[in-house]
Amino acid sequence: MPLTDLVAPNAILPALKVNNKKQALAARAAVLSGHSEKAIFEILMQREKLGSTAIGAGVAIPHGKMPSLTRLFGLFARLDRPIDFEALDGQPVDLIFLLLAPEGAGADHLKALARIARLLRDPGITHKLRASHDAESLYAVLAMPSASAA
Repeated sequence: MPLTDLVAPNAILPALKVNNKKQALAARAAVLSGHSEKAIFEILMQREKLGSTAIGAGVAIPHGKMPSLTRLFGLFARLDRPIDFEALDGQPVDLIFLLLAPEGAGADHLKALARIARLLRDPGITHKLRASHDAESLYAVLAMPSASAA
């Protein structure tokens, strides 16, 4: 499953302006997924209470399961300036891949998270994402063959 199966071109935000983790978590996901912003926010915050979804090196993968979803939904954002995401390495986050999954997604949800994490742990990929300044070029990086093989 390539990452382009998880995130549509209109779900790429090249310069999202947020001031904190709470704003970043639900920003735009409600509009793009057609689900309640409050519901998305609550599901993501429940997950964050278990531990930060920041994986280090300026990357976070907030995620959660929603009963009303029928398929995996992804949103990728490059922040206009890094924010504190309570990462274990103490680094602020500027790349966020939000993933929402149907309640019964099970293995598909875990496989998608693993694929996203492998890709975003690649310093070459994160460098290209940080150097890309529009949605089309960000999407192209996520659609690269190495991204599909991640």
